[in-house]
Amino acid sequence: MIFSISTSPSLITSFTTARFPTSAHLVVASTSRISSSVAAVARLRRRPCPYIVFCASKVRGMEEMVDEKKSGAAAAATVASSSSDRHEISSSRIFLDARSEQDLLIGIQKEREAGRLPIHIAQGMEELYQNYRNADPFEFSPHHEAIREPFDYFMFGQNYIRPLIDFRNSYVGNISIFNEMEKKLQQGENIILISNHQSEADPAVIALLLESTCPHIAENLIYVAGDRVVTDPLCKPFSMGRNLLCVYSKKHMNDDPELVDMKKRANTKSLKEMALLLRGGSKIIWIAPSGGRDRPDPVTKEWHPAPFDASSVDNMRRLTEHAGNPGNIYPLAMLCYDIMPPPAQVEKEIGEKRLISFHGTGLSVAPNISYHEIAAAMEDTEEAKVAYTQSLYSSVNEQYNVLKSAIHGKQGLMASTPIVSLSQPWQ
Repeated sequence: MIFSISTSPSLITSFTTARFPTSAHLVVASTSRISSSVAAVARLRRRPCPYIVFCASKVRGMEEMVDEKKSGAAAAATVASSSSDRHEISSSRIFLDARSEQDLLIGIQKEREAGRLPIHIAQGMEELYQNYRNADPFEFSPHHEAIREPFDYFMFGQNYIRPLIDFRNSYVGNISIFNEMEKKLQQGENIILISNHQSEADPAVIALLLESTCPHIAENLIYVAGDRVVTDPLCKPFSMGRNLLCVYSKKHMNDDPELVDMKKRANTKSLKEMALLLRGGSKIIWIAPSGGRDRPDPVTKEWHPAPFDASSVDNMRRLTEHAGNPGNIYPLAMLCYDIMPPPAQVEKEIGEKRLISFHGTGLSVAPNISYHEIAAAMEDTEEAKVAYTQSLYSSVNEQYNVLKSAIHGKQGLMASTPIVSLSQPWQ
């Protein structure tokens, strides 16, 4: 999404955001564990008396002596055991299959009414869930630093997304350039990644594909993120584990006229935070100037990077150049929509439906592109901005197509080109 900061003509007028995976996941996970524990207690209460189990084993031990009794006892035991197993499985699935607050609360009610869940335990489960759901006071500052302790939210996000990535069919393009970037960061230089944006899982995908070779980038990358990322209950725990520059979306700036001034003031603070960060040097910032996630063509159903907004790219360029430290702008391509595709249409309401799957992913970077080299051949400033943006966008598309051939075209490492050298650095 594109963001507007229009409090002063001298201020940069737009940002771009990523929508990423944050408290419902924790709620579901926590409640699931609690529910499983309670269900286990309930199952214990329903299990046969030890004396009956002992007697059944005695009967089985007398098979040769009393065939008829053995047959009857075994049949009865089998029926009882089968019934008990079905009973327990059915009870467990009520909680394991819960996908919403309503599912969970109805499940607790049904178990209580059926007498399989003691009333006081059912009440305790409901109370715990309500307290957890309401205990969400965390507010993000304009510049949010990843929370790593006492609970490591970064690793929480990594471990949540990791099982969705098919590493056997995932690839990194030009790992040598990522290594080059880490060296520049160590030397105090700033790096801006101009990227397409595919899913809420993008930050985790980047970090997971680089964790073995470029851990500094994986853990220190700063993402320009919109207000939905830090307000959606499902996103918040994941966002808490990332370094963020939080801004309000230009698309939603005027949704509530009474909040417009507040949003503009907040964006001004974020702009100042970004400038201060770049002045300090050794910062790497990710931004998607498309204004949101890529989506498939409505006719062909083919995925491709959404066009970049020239003003967003130019704003980042100017911020980088005015930082007082050497700055580099690299085009970055991502292909990972399969594991968590966005809704077909842009939605204004928070709480979109999430679909996830196991699939290969890809990440690639190309050499940094100099604005001044492109602008030198042009007299018109606006024309130079557009040409520079198009150069970055073309590079992202070129890399994206290589990743697409490797993953969807099943070409693997053979999809490499003179421009994009694919590898699997985790091997």
